[in-house]
Amino acid sequence: MSGNEKTSAGRKKYQGANQEGPARRSPYPMSRLAPVIELVDLAREIGEADKLLNVRVSAKLKVIADQIRGLQQEARAILDEARRDQELNHARCNFQRKPGHVYHLYEKEDDRRYFSMLSPEDWRGNPPHTFVGSFRLENDMSWTPAEEADKPDETAALVDRLLLHHSSPR
Repeated sequence: MSGNEKTSAGRKKYQGANQEGPARRSPYPMSRLAPVIELVDLAREIGEADKLLNVRVSAKLKVIADQIRGLQQEARAILDEARRDQELNHARCNFQRKPGHVYHLYEKEDDRRYFSMLSPEDWRGNPPHTFVGSFRLENDMSWTPAEEADKPDETAALVDRLLLHHSSPR
């Protein structure tokens, strides 16, 4: 047959090289016993692959969305803490504030707030103005509520463990 010969159905017959190598690597069936590959089967396989891809991508995006929500909550908490610290920094104080000391915040009838070194107990439970709370001034000039001041800082311990583990020879 020459390159221009046609089959009985009127189509041009393929004249290129045949599959070389083992039949298991052939892109098409090499035996009449091989399963028939239908276009519908290929479409179904592609559909399944797309479905699994969508599930995987959706799961990853959900993790990212959860992380975003967590970061937003953390950002709100940081902003709330900054607002509180700013209000405490602007409270009246007739003495020099020193980091590490606990100061007691009171509020007068006209909503003005001030710090005192005297706790409500020092006033024998009858302070001259409304007691708001006690706060410890930190080295970075931030404020920690007195009830949280004695709690151990788990973050610092975790960082120390990570640094110790990372710096140890392997």
